[in-house]
Amino acid sequence: MLSPQRFRDAQHTKYDFIDHVLVSCPRCAGIAHVALMAPAAENTVPSVFARRRLVCRTCGLSREAAGEGFRLFRGRGEATDPYFGLPLWLQTEVRHGRVWAYNPEHLELIRKFVQAPLRERAPWDARVKRMTLVARLPTWIKSAKNRDEVLRAIDRIRSSLA
Repeated sequence: MLSPQRFRDAQHTKYDFIDHVLVSCPRCAGIAHVALMAPAAENTVPSVFARRRLVCRTCGLSREAAGEGFRLFRGRGEATDPYFGLPLWLQTEVRHGRVWAYNPEHLELIRKFVQAPLRERAPWDARVKRMTLVARLPTWIKSAKNRDEVLRAIDRIRSSLA
């Protein structure tokens, strides 16, 4: 597979990827999904505060979160989902730290960023978000000298989905 030559920051944040999160099931340790519950037509609650449901297709576990609040992972310890506090399915440890993602789309964005030798951001005077998801990645993930190690970690994570 040829690596892309250029990555343009699409201004994504963590909030763009928390509508569907893959976690480790607390009952069977298999893959489980945390997703938005079907909203009512009149529901205008922003998706970050909407009710969530945890569903495991392996053991049939189903739980609901009230949607009262959430807590994003801040980089210490094991990566967890913002609603139930369960360990993320898409994570692995490398010698510099932890590589993690909420869902396959989040992981793919990180892979494209790490893989690209040329990484473009919006001009400094543009009216855009400054602290995007890729801008907040740890320095060791952004470093070219760690590119191969991070890409191998991402491949290990992707293989856990098969």
